[in-house]
Amino acid sequence: MRNYYDETIGQRPVRPELQGVVEADVCIVGAGFAGMATALGLLERGTKNVVVLDAERVGFGASGRNGGFVFGGYSLDCADLLDHLGEARARHIYGLTRQAVDLIRKRIVRHAIECEAEEGGALLANWFDDESILRRQQGLMHDRFGVDWQFIDQDTLRGQWVRSVRYTAGLVEPDAFHFHPLKYALGEAAAIESLGGRIFERSRVTAMDVRSASTTVKAPQGEVVAKHVVIAGGGYLSKLIPKLERAILPIATYVMTTEPLGAEAERLIPCRAAIYDTRFAFDYYRRLNDSRILWGGRISIRDRSPDDIAAFLKQDMLKVFPSLKDAKVDHAWGGMMSYARHKMPQIGRLPNGIWYGLGFGGHGVAPTTAAGELIARAIAENEPIPEDFKRYGLPPTYRPFGLLAAQATYSWFELKDAWRDR
Repeated sequence: MRNYYDETIGQRPVRPELQGVVEADVCIVGAGFAGMATALGLLERGTKNVVVLDAERVGFGASGRNGGFVFGGYSLDCADLLDHLGEARARHIYGLTRQAVDLIRKRIVRHAIECEAEEGGALLANWFDDESILRRQQGLMHDRFGVDWQFIDQDTLRGQWVRSVRYTAGLVEPDAFHFHPLKYALGEAAAIESLGGRIFERSRVTAMDVRSASTTVKAPQGEVVAKHVVIAGGGYLSKLIPKLERAILPIATYVMTTEPLGAEAERLIPCRAAIYDTRFAFDYYRRLNDSRILWGGRISIRDRSPDDIAAFLKQDMLKVFPSLKDAKVDHAWGGMMSYARHKMPQIGRLPNGIWYGLGFGGHGVAPTTAAGELIARAIAENEPIPEDFKRYGLPPTYRPFGLLAAQATYSWFELKDAWRDR
């Protein structure tokens, strides 16, 4: 079974490998959302000579195969962000992701990116029979972050949003939307090239020679000599900058799509929202334009076969929609994302001058765009990265023990979810 997104992008442009010596103002390593948002931010600010390198192809990693949710916030819960930073600073940092959502919308229009953007909002459905969970979240977002989420009672939820007896109520974040992430990534790439940037695929960076005036970024068939270098490799960063690699955990995520369900898909999900639930180990899903349901959930420290992914995600789906027991799974895939111990993005600059933006976890579409803007401003306009990101920093993850700890923590929270459900 293949990745649904790969099968539905149409004709994909062939981009060259890096050959020979290329000079650049900025060289970006990684053609995912973070790298390309940085490139676009630089080009839109007048930095002309921008080069992006990727070991595989545009959107190969988590950027091209995620759930497609576009909404504010980070992997770190907003309540924790508030505890760490205080109200003013937490509101500012959260606001960067809301600005990123707006910027993504504007870039879709500005660059005519056809990515199936659907303005349906995001629905947080309550898995538990405890309305206070939603009321607390609604109050927190309104009172402390200035965001209005709409409460949906059980009857309205089941009548207009999602027809499942699994949920008891919901909250709608109206400013959210969802899209085809790989089409958006390819649209970003086309926009970068239209503005004069260059993208080289199949050009794995093997080494870097850092000097005071420039850095030479080396690939098998060529090299880039650049004034600035940005590392945005995420979960596939390997054997390049130990300090960055020690600070992230490569964590696997899983997604599937059903076969086309016809009218049944709209009957079960009459809304066009992106949907997730209130458990720590939550499901996330949405109805696609071709009447499939795209379903994601669970994480682990190892990759899994498509057949395994299809089997366990379908069982998760049947807990919500038991009527789909005979529905076939047409696509199932997984891949790595980068995750930091503190659950916040890692955005900044190393003492040797190398910039970095990584560690976005499972909540990366808006934060990657926010990171790209911050790094682009820092390079093009000499505006410093907010100190709050330095607060989180690059704490080591102590692999492989950190991976085992991450898996144990996730499993513990799954058990807590199950106990609470009882």
